[in-house]
Amino acid sequence: MIYLLGGSGYVGAAYQAMLQRKGLPFRNLRRADFDYTNQAALTELLRREKPAFLINAAGYTGKPNVDACELHKADCVMGNAVLPGIIAQACTDAGVPWGHVSSGCIFTGSRPDGSGFTETDTPNFSFRTNNCSFYSGTKALGEEVLSSYSNLFIWRLRIPFNQIDNPRNYLTKLLRYNTLLEAENSISQLEEFVESTFACWEKRVPFGIYNITNPGYVTTRGVVELIKKTGVSNKDFQFFKDESQFMTLAAKTPRSNCTMNSTKLASVGIKMTEVHEAVERDLRRWVKATA
Repeated sequence: MIYLLGGSGYVGAAYQAMLQRKGLPFRNLRRADFDYTNQAALTELLRREKPAFLINAAGYTGKPNVDACELHKADCVMGNAVLPGIIAQACTDAGVPWGHVSSGCIFTGSRPDGSGFTETDTPNFSFRTNNCSFYSGTKALGEEVLSSYSNLFIWRLRIPFNQIDNPRNYLTKLLRYNTLLEAENSISQLEEFVESTFACWEKRVPFGIYNITNPGYVTTRGVVELIKKTGVSNKDFQFFKDESQFMTLAAKTPRSNCTMNSTKLASVGIKMTEVHEAVERDLRRWVKATA
């Protein structure tokens, strides 16, 4: 039996679909049915039912985007920093291995040599560096909370996308936003992300942090060109002059734009599609949302 927390969210739904495809028994532990923020109750449940593995896809991201986290800071801290610690202690006490969906948005830019950030790099877009969104700060804090535990995987997701038109999909956002910010980013194909994270447990790779991003990185303009090339849209995409204009006209908080190195994941035998190939593939099978 696999336990899933946060199964109703964008990423959680992808986990549910993946577990169903695999024919694996799982329980979507919903807050409406069980208060998993109660550490004693969660520990007792895990000891009693003894799941083989637990996936935490719960967290607070803000809707429609991370600007909302600036208005709901208590919820953001609880979901992204406090809750992971509660789950970690409960899983430790019950002897249950688990995986936590974290975020690559705890970084900005790239390493000094221009390469992507690795799992051993210290987050540079956090409360400690005083340059981040509240969302990114809490996700970095969540990783700090988990740093003393050893029975878990920390999986860093970065800007999810797939072929299904959805407000949480990076490709949908580019299609719907009136004006875009040119940036370089590593991103994660949603189904490949959940498959790769679960493979960490299936293959029994070493516990620890893994950057779960498609190899390489994209630029906003590069993805726009792929959108046009595949015929998904031929609209005249507009761009902000620079990040300063973006912050003045469109955003309430700074955004993480960064590149990440995913070779650690590949080194344990888990491969993801090169990012440009993955984006073009999903655009060619694009499923537009119905009105």
